[in-house]
Amino acid sequence: MSENIKYYSEMERYEIININDGEKYNYLSNNDIVISDDGNLKFLILNDTKTKFSFFGGNEFIEVPWDFIKKIGSRTIIIDAEESVLKKTRV
Repeated sequence: MSENIKYYSEMERYEIININDGEKYNYLSNNDIVISDDGNLKFLILNDTKTKFSFFGGNEFIEVPWDFIKKIGSRTIIIDAEESVLKKTRV
């Protein structure tokens, strides 16, 4: 197999970091990935752990388009996105 292949089971312990503001979004296993019907990665859905609503039972999520994923390293996933570009939703 090619050396460029990364398995999700290996990547679930990768930490997600936004280099634009230095924010850490925990590990991939605590977040979700949205894949299109044709198998392309579309979004990362990140759990926003710093929101005040989680204390009252609501969860806030951040949708990061795949275009903002800059690098998948050996232990990290690097995104570069300004807060104004990220879509936030609350469940």
